[in-house]
Amino acid sequence: MKVISAKHLNEIHQIVQSGRVLTDESDRYSYSFDGSFGTFLPDVVIQTKSVQELAELIKLANREGIPVYPRGQATSLSGGPLPVHGGMVFDLSVMDDVLEIDEEDLVAVVSPGVLTASIHKAAEEKGLMYPPDPSSSHVSTIGGNLAENSGGPRGLKYGVTKDYVIGLEVITPEGDIIQTGGKTVKNVTGYDLTKLIVGSEGTLGIITKAILRLIPKPPATASLMAEFINLVDAGRAISKILSSGILPSKMELMDRASIIAVENYQPMGLPVDAEAILLLELDGHPLALKDEIVKAEQLCMSVGANKVKIPKNNNEKEEIWKARKLVSPAIVRIKPTKISEDATVPRSRIPDMCERLQQIKEKYQIHLVVFGHAGDGNLHPNIICDKNDEDEMARVEKAVTEIFTAAIELGGTLSGEHGIGTMKAPFMEMELGKAGLDMMKRIKEAWDPNHIMNPGKIFPEPGQKLELK
Repeated sequence: MKVISAKHLNEIHQIVQSGRVLTDESDRYSYSFDGSFGTFLPDVVIQTKSVQELAELIKLANREGIPVYPRGQATSLSGGPLPVHGGMVFDLSVMDDVLEIDEEDLVAVVSPGVLTASIHKAAEEKGLMYPPDPSSSHVSTIGGNLAENSGGPRGLKYGVTKDYVIGLEVITPEGDIIQTGGKTVKNVTGYDLTKLIVGSEGTLGIITKAILRLIPKPPATASLMAEFINLVDAGRAISKILSSGILPSKMELMDRASIIAVENYQPMGLPVDAEAILLLELDGHPLALKDEIVKAEQLCMSVGANKVKIPKNNNEKEEIWKARKLVSPAIVRIKPTKISEDATVPRSRIPDMCERLQQIKEKYQIHLVVFGHAGDGNLHPNIICDKNDEDEMARVEKAVTEIFTAAIELGGTLSGEHGIGTMKAPFMEMELGKAGLDMMKRIKEAWDPNHIMNPGKIFPEPGQKLELK
């Protein structure tokens, strides 16, 4: 990869007429990190709302072999936007001008810098819903969600980001601006480039506009909180409910460590003696919900729930879901470093994964907190540690490796929604096999033969291993 020269900078300044080119070291350091690990200094940062200017910059990068790193709000937990080889960072968070709701066609047209929460709000004002709801939606951009194929609590019933993207505007690695898909719900013309690009983590092109499918907002919701004296019993309750014909919109799990952390952070009367709590939300017609919530209560009790609470009003409903939202801020008060993983297993193997996580916790004597979107097998094993403690971090690295191994051995995947980035690249062959990973590399090679688009992501580099520094 080439280092950006004075000649390159001069050409960048000539191209960027409507935006900003940041070269001061203090500015560049602001773009050297994300929500994961590692600090990598870019050579230059560009902010522009002009798609044409971005296209010209990519032509320059492709001609000269300069790395290009798209970046939103950098909430990534896998190292997605880190400029590991220097080069140009494109700050796409400034591209936030387009947010159009088309009620007739049931779509939203958005630019990549729009916050996901803004799309939720705009859709709901029209009685519609954009289902993907990552926990970071109040700060994450839709461009980042598209790059990582983000999920969220509602993924159980409604799926993830790629299930709602029907069209894109993309700048290719050669600087061409192409359109994929469109506003039609059905589109089977040729290869589905839209689905290929969503989740490609910026390695195939730069998304500059997206068409998102919307659905009518369900008329009512009902919630439930079940307490368990055994984490594995909570896993069995999940399997029991899902095989009963009930399909919750959300199904969240909190283990004892996360319950205690939240209660210490903000006392809410949570059952700190419980080994786990299960939070359930159903949506749909009010009459159907009355029967389904009672059935869900009975199913929880049948597999060993100690107590089940069904909120009587919206305030009580908000209170039990508040507990889940407070987990992340609560656990970082215990120790300064949080490693958030999202290894995902088939629903039927959730009890087995819960057991494996308990074994890993004891084996390495780590502070492991388990919570997450348990209904779709997308657990979030979080390790709370101190990155300045070398001995502890050595144990943590081994534990993370075993968490990934456990997920794969149970028929699962390295990532349910956080993406691969730099953090999980060393483990890709473990899941895909040598031939499977090679097929992905061939696609990358065909699209981006000069390897300028977000290099150092997804594909492991020679000798690369997990480093939490």
